[in-house]
Amino acid sequence: MIFVDSDVLIWILRGDKQFKGDFSAAVNECDGAIYISPMQFVEILAGVRETERLDTELFLNSLQVLHIDSEIGRLAGEYIRKYKKSHNVHTTDAIIAATTKINNLKLWTCNKKHYPMLKLSEFYK
Repeated sequence: MIFVDSDVLIWILRGDKQFKGDFSAAVNECDGAIYISPMQFVEILAGVRETERLDTELFLNSLQVLHIDSEIGRLAGEYIRKYKKSHNVHTTDAIIAATTKINNLKLWTCNKKHYPMLKLSEFYK
């Protein structure tokens, strides 16, 4: 099962052939179990053009959305406390990392440096 970070989703939405092909392969590999959180809606919709809004929302709504709960919030808080000074971890990234960890998902991102709290084995690709 795979959790897709906003940077990867943006490349897919922009029509990048490599990312679109990799995404199709991931969907097949996981039997459609591709996950995001409300954080992806925030990050992507904040920068979407009005002419692309409908298609973007349809795409995001086609994915499985994992909601943020108190367990995720607690772990994200621990990540921020532990990595804020050394790695400048942002709240969004801490929430994403906690979501993937608690739900035992592999994180697909182009920005592994944003996630010092995850082991290499916890990344997809």
